[in-house]
Amino acid sequence: MRKEIDYTVPGAPGPDNRDGGKMFRLREMPAMQAEKWAMRAFMLVARSGVDIGTMRGPGSGGMQELALLGVQALMTVRYEEAEPLLDEMLQCVSIVPDPKHPEIVRRLVGDDDIEDVQTILALRNEVFKLHTGFSMADP
Repeated sequence: MRKEIDYTVPGAPGPDNRDGGKMFRLREMPAMQAEKWAMRAFMLVARSGVDIGTMRGPGSGGMQELALLGVQALMTVRYEEAEPLLDEMLQCVSIVPDPKHPEIVRRLVGDDDIEDVQTILALRNEVFKLHTGFSMADP
C-alpha cells in the first residue's frame, strides 16, 4: 500500500498567508513511476555536469540515491528540462477541501486550490520527503 500523509499549511488564512490552514493529501507514486522519475532526474543532473557515479552505493538506487545526491545537484538543471518532473511531483497532491471532513479528497483544480508560491514549494518538499525520507531543505 502506498504511503499517504496529510499536510496542513501552517498559520491562519489571511492576506499574507492565503493558503493558511488548507489541508492537502500527498500520496506516494507507484514504485515503477517513482523509479522512472528518479532516473529521469539522474539523467538530467548527469547532463548538467554533476558526477553522479560516485553516489552509487550498496542498496541505494532510485529515490534513495536521489536523496543522497542532494537538491543542489537538481538546481544545476535548466528549468525547461526540470518542469515535467516538477509537474509530476504535484500530481501526488490532492486537496482536502474541508479539513473537518478529511475523508473528502479531490484532485487539485488549476490555480484555484493553491494561492501562494511558498505553498507549492512546501508541497514539493513534502512530496520529496514522502518518497525519500529526506527534506529538500535539508543540507
